[in-house]
Amino acid sequence: MRRRWLRILHWFIIINFLAEILYGFYMVFFVVGGSRWPLMARAVETPIEVILKRRLYSLETWIAIAGLAVYLALTEFLPRQWKALQEQEATD
Repeated sequence: MRRRWLRILHWFIIINFLAEILYGFYMVFFVVGGSRWPLMARAVETPIEVILKRRLYSLETWIAIAGLAVYLALTEFLPRQWKALQEQEATD
């Protein structure tokens, strides 16, 4: 029963990270500044407030991406590597 709740929590954390990443992309590219693409040359005529908002949302998105990468590394990939290493040592 405990293992089931841990699995639910695990997927809740992953879905939360993914939702934050999608939200950040949506805010940067579709909401703040009203454009669908990076500013490029339009950055010169864009108000500084819009640029700063986009940067803050993009920073929030990068933090979520890094958090998801670290979480997956610690909960998915590292245990698999340890298990493979233990199996290799057991056969040697």
